Amino acid sequence: MSGLLALLDDVAALAKAGAASIDDVSAMAAKAGSKAAGVVIDDAAVTPKYVTGLDPKRELPIIWKITKGSIFNKIVVLLPAALLLSAFAPWLITPLLMLGGLYLCFEGAEKVLHWLAPDASEGVKKDMTPKDPTKLEEERVRGAIKTDFILSAEIMTIILNQIPPETTFGMKAGALAMAGLAVTVGVYGAVALIVKADDVGLRMAETGRLGITRRIGQALVTGMPTFLKILGTVGTLAMLWVGGSIVVHGLEVQHWWAWPYEAIHDLAVWVAEGVGRWTGFVEWFVTALCDGIIGLAIGLCLIPPVMAVSGEPAH
Repeated sequence: MSGLLALLDDVAALAKAGAASIDDVSAMAAKAGSKAAGVVIDDAAVTPKYVTGLDPKRELPIIWKITKGSIFNKIVVLLPAALLLSAFAPWLITPLLMLGGLYLCFEGAEKVLHWLAPDASEGVKKDMTPKDPTKLEEERVRGAIKTDFILSAEIMTIILNQIPPETTFGMKAGALAMAGLAVTVGVYGAVALIVKADDVGLRMAETGRLGITRRIGQALVTGMPTFLKILGTVGTLAMLWVGGSIVVHGLEVQHWWAWPYEAIHDLAVWVAEGVGRWTGFVEWFVTALCDGIIGLAIGLCLIPPVMAVSGEPAH
């Protein structure tokens, strides 16, 4: 009897330890995933363009295809690569993160350049020949999954960089998988709501029994184009902020050039103390603003050499 009680006590202890591990993985995943917020915002802002102009009935199936491709990118390709990198070459994580930051700066600056000088950033004339809807859908899905892979690589690297080095292999894998899946579900769930909002609004405007229901529907239909533009702007600003922040922080962590990080920190603290209210928010805002300006400057400097190498104009 005493042996059975001891066994049950051991099982209870193991269950408690397992529950604690799950809690630890969840907390780690949530903390790490929140650090990738800027890239996540951009991912959500970029994706709706891939279903624009296609049959509304195909919008959700297309998003589902992209979602499955994103999960494959994160779990099957990037998760093992991140774990191998963490195990055998952890010193590469920050430099790779900085390369991703440079990419974000470039993409963000290219979009800003298009806003300021759309004619100068136009590419070659596009082929106006109508395409088969099925082939067009396949091209859109492939393009979206390719873009997702780049953003997912940055997201997974950011998440990996936030996990303590002493974390066990299993918990590290669990945190990466959980955060990656949560980001994917969140992004593409939001994208599905965004692209179908105008259809929902149209149905409400046409069939709503109450006047307020019809007005809400009309507001959704007329407001979605503006909302998408705002979302795109927020996504671009987030790219510049996150990209600049990654580069500045990476320079400091690698002991290559700590001055930008220290100067921005000192300026943010000084402004926050001068304002005297909402110091946490003011400090964050000043830091994000400075990081975004640096990200824009870096991106603008990268555009000419990248375009020269690729042989394509900015777009």
